[in-house]
Amino acid sequence: MKDLLNDWGPTAATFLPLLGMLVLLVIPKAEENLAKIVALAATVAVFVVVGLMLLNFDYDRSGVMQFALDNRWIDAIDARYAVGLDGMSLPLVALTAFVMPFVVVYSWNHFPEPHNPKAFLTLLLILETGMVGCFVARDLLLFFVFFEVVLLPMFFLIGVFGGEDRKYASFKFFLYTVFGSAFMIVAILAVYFLAPEGTGFSIEALKAWGGDGLNKTTGILIFGGFFLAFGVKVPMFPFHTWLPDAHTQAPTQGSVILAAVLLKLGTYGFIRIAIPILPDAARSWAPVIGLLAVIGIIYGALGCLAQWDMKRLIAFSSVAHMGYTMLGIATMTPLGFNAAIFGMISHGLITGMLFFIAGSVKDRYHTLDMKRLGGLLVQAPRMGWLLGFASMASLGLPGLAGFWGEFPALLAAYSPGAGLSEPVFRTFMVVGAIGTIFAAAYLLWMYQRVAFGEPTEEFRDAEIADLHVTDYIAWTPFVLLIAFFGIYPQAIFKVTDAAVHVALSGYGG
Repeated sequence: MKDLLNDWGPTAATFLPLLGMLVLLVIPKAEENLAKIVALAATVAVFVVVGLMLLNFDYDRSGVMQFALDNRWIDAIDARYAVGLDGMSLPLVALTAFVMPFVVVYSWNHFPEPHNPKAFLTLLLILETGMVGCFVARDLLLFFVFFEVVLLPMFFLIGVFGGEDRKYASFKFFLYTVFGSAFMIVAILAVYFLAPEGTGFSIEALKAWGGDGLNKTTGILIFGGFFLAFGVKVPMFPFHTWLPDAHTQAPTQGSVILAAVLLKLGTYGFIRIAIPILPDAARSWAPVIGLLAVIGIIYGALGCLAQWDMKRLIAFSSVAHMGYTMLGIATMTPLGFNAAIFGMISHGLITGMLFFIAGSVKDRYHTLDMKRLGGLLVQAPRMGWLLGFASMASLGLPGLAGFWGEFPALLAAYSPGAGLSEPVFRTFMVVGAIGTIFAAAYLLWMYQRVAFGEPTEEFRDAEIADLHVTDYIAWTPFVLLIAFFGIYPQAIFKVTDAAVHVALSGYGG
């Protein structure tokens, strides 16, 4: 089995959704149930393959690429089809494989208008291929291809199946991402031409080079290209403005995928590509990244307090939460990187759960205006309690997963990496800690407005359904993992730690 996984594991996890998409294309549009079954089968197949890789992964050697494959692809430019998994990519591939089947299950009776399950599920499967491909890629050009693959399906998910302002939101998302990608391809070409001959696009070979002999200014400029591409995707302040619009207008499934996985392509790009390849330039950029991270934490929190749309509030909370992830990365320490990866996983689970619940509230009340909502605990008590659970996890309550994405990042800022100013980063730590107070304020305010009290007069006599069977199936695993990782964070930290040390080995701190 391990030999088979070594040869085909990451490739199968990447392209099984694409195979499912090809099957969907030949299914008649009227055969909706068959389309659902095929999409679910494709995502479950990925889940099984990734599960087998989790079982066969050598956790004592998590800093080494496993299930690695390296074949010829484009000989003229020495681009390789190189894929594999280590302790940094494995949790994110597992998160993607975990989220997608439950998005399909939730979709079973929740397809947005215009009603076209075949097209909708096709877009979801293409998205999964792009996301998994980014996390397993070991070649810089291959990573860029998968990074771009996710753009079009999300553009159509928002632009075709979104809300009233879907065209504006989808074009804004597209233009921001393409803007960042243009700078990334320039940065990729720069390292390709400036690295020693024979290095090619290999991420590991470029990491071994580490910008050695590169002019300092040149390195800083190249890192800036990666920074713009990944900063837009995170999104960091001030590149964040596409996110609230995209989340607000996207269908529930699109919002869940966007929050749970897609934003992580940006943070993963920093820890896998930008910092390991250009560690000296990363040292120069670290205070800027840290400053923008804490601005994002406070700005995102204040943005949340100004919202009346439940989904838009959750979207601004993502700006704040991803700020903690970027603060951990900016410290250039193993603790900060470990906290960042844990923060990616916890944010994916918790915010994905919040968007699931927001979608169900919209489905039942036909509004997300919190001035019109209230009394969810009276009319749909199970959903109300789950909203409370997810809100507590999101604000970083100890014992739930959200705590371990924020607290270690703040702790890492107290003792940043070599060459970084301790007073500056300790100031960032204090500002970030203040942000946790704001997080409690906006999440508890949202929960109070939506769940407490009596239903508003508009919905007092309405028949509001509580959880459906598909809700139980889709949400229960999220609840269990949020609690499990909150109680036993070592389940992730022990996987990521060795790989984090390898990623930072060129930093010299």
